[in-house]
Amino acid sequence: MRRVVPLLILSLLATRGGPAMAEERGAGQTACWFENGAVVAPAAIGGIAGDYVIDLSAPHTLLHVDVAQGAGFTDTALTLPVRVAGRKVDAAPIAVQNLDYRAVGFSTPIMGVIGADILGRYGLALDFSPCRLRLERPGRVRGGWKGGLPVTIVGGVPTVLAAASNGLHGISGPFALDTASAGGVRARGAADGPRQKPVGTLSGLSLNGALRQDLPAVVAGDLPAGVVGAIGVRVLAGYRLRLDPTALRLWLTPIPAGR
Repeated sequence: MRRVVPLLILSLLATRGGPAMAEERGAGQTACWFENGAVVAPAAIGGIAGDYVIDLSAPHTLLHVDVAQGAGFTDTALTLPVRVAGRKVDAAPIAVQNLDYRAVGFSTPIMGVIGADILGRYGLALDFSPCRLRLERPGRVRGGWKGGLPVTIVGGVPTVLAAASNGLHGISGPFALDTASAGGVRARGAADGPRQKPVGTLSGLSLNGALRQDLPAVVAGDLPAGVVGAIGVRVLAGYRLRLDPTALRLWLTPIPAGR
């Protein structure tokens, strides 16, 4: 018997603001990869280079406490430069946390999480096959494209309207873009809950004019207040994703089934 996920648990926490950015000319890009249900890319925080989870649904950029202490940092709130995909933030607020729960199942150590406070300041292009992350000055990512989905920034993260149902109850509203969860949809759960193992199935998700059925669902991690849920990699990987924070638009271009 299919286990349903209670949609009533999709409630949430508040967030804070973002950093001052140092713009660089042109576009920056880097190869990324899928691991453990997450998009991972090389980056550096305060000179600490390594593998970082790329998470558009995380309001804040995070550094693993063990990594921070190993580099000589003792505070839990830091201001450090961040480099990712050829872009640099000269002084970004960094939260130092124990990220052991987010590092489970990865083949290499995870240094931290690059969140929406960094990613949301650029035009973002994410290709899933092959995986490539591109960051441009806002307004340039879409080129001459028209249309797209309206984007609303809620609690510091970009969201789009979607609707989900577990067969008994339905819920609709702003959903974050979770590029770090193995499931198709993530509901709010324990702050230190794993995102790698779906624990149930949603009967349906309506997004971008398409209905997807029997999606694996993850119940883990906090979401900003006002965010209904998060759309995971199981769904997003079916598209080429383009996000323009200036125009507040998201373009989801379906990837041909053969790829």
